[in-house]
Amino acid sequence: MPDIIPGGARPTILVVEDEVPLLTLLRYNLEKQGFRVEEAADGQEALLRIAEARPDLVLLDWMLPQLSGLEVCRQIRRRPATRDLPIIMVTARTEQQDTVRALDTGADDYISKPFAMDGLLARIRALLRRSGSLSTRGTLAFRDLSMDQDAHRVTRNGRPLHLGPTEYRLLEFLMQHPGRVFSREQLLDAVWGRDIHVEPRTVDVHIRRLRKAINGPGDEDVIRTVRSAGYALDVEAG
Repeated sequence: MPDIIPGGARPTILVVEDEVPLLTLLRYNLEKQGFRVEEAADGQEALLRIAEARPDLVLLDWMLPQLSGLEVCRQIRRRPATRDLPIIMVTARTEQQDTVRALDTGADDYISKPFAMDGLLARIRALLRRSGSLSTRGTLAFRDLSMDQDAHRVTRNGRPLHLGPTEYRLLEFLMQHPGRVFSREQLLDAVWGRDIHVEPRTVDVHIRRLRKAINGPGDEDVIRTVRSAGYALDVEAG
């Protein structure tokens, strides 16, 4: 059984799913990969389990008894102790507006049923890597923004900022290449990975969330939108 994180740590994944056959399949495959698995059959139970012991990641079905996955996601994001908890939404919905709705609610990623297990495992590993489970390499700075990669903390003019895992990785990449314009496709490859299919529009959703997190009242917007080209960590000239 392979270790997911060096040193033998076993990340805990809370699987929130009311379909018993799928839950059994997910548990088998996740444990085979070295993860520790907790289960919840409905939204209320999921929130109780998270309050009792915070997992490393939540695999959250959209359609659940009592509370929908969207409402569970909203409540997780409202609580200070879990607002940065990685969440992957699992859904049978395939419309683009449903995808955007899930991301706007606070999900870091989504996957549609039916899905390939290898694809899901790749998304889980990518999100755990972005969530700060592993130490990185020192401090990055741009204007009044500072990122301590080892402590996984971001501040602006000394003020702590609270970023979700995907927003953190997106900002980290942009801070590593200040002033350079990246297309949506380049950002998808760098932040989400080449082996994971994500719609380019997903980048716009996370850029919007990143802007909201780092730009307070009176702050200069340090993310520049370049029409027909992409985004850069930069400020408008003039």
